[in-house]
Amino acid sequence: MSNILINLGGLVLAGLIVWWFWLYRPPALRAAGAQPIEIIVADGVYTPARIEVPAGKPVTLRFLRQDPSPCAEKALFDGLGISADLPIGQPLDVVVTPPQPGEYEFSCQMRMYRGVLVAK
Repeated sequence: MSNILINLGGLVLAGLIVWWFWLYRPPALRAAGAQPIEIIVADGVYTPARIEVPAGKPVTLRFLRQDPSPCAEKALFDGLGISADLPIGQPLDVVVTPPQPGEYEFSCQMRMYRGVLVAK
């Protein structure tokens, strides 16, 4: 009986890992007006991690890094060719212009912090 419980526990844990890393989609924040969108970098996540923006228009993302982890020191927008060094405790504005509708991922250099710009 204990083997069954251990196996069930392992399956539940594996399911949670799959959900967290591949299936979970945080609620999207919609960009409104010309105000910068503040993104908090802390505890292994970007908050907000999903941002809806207009395609073809520049958007200012204001990163505020609170996590001293070396993994949190960069924000990379591979699909847009943008890289930013994030200082601890100081806001840094990054202007991005998604050229066409679609999803543009951003992450730290180790891809542990992950977010997405959804251009519409």
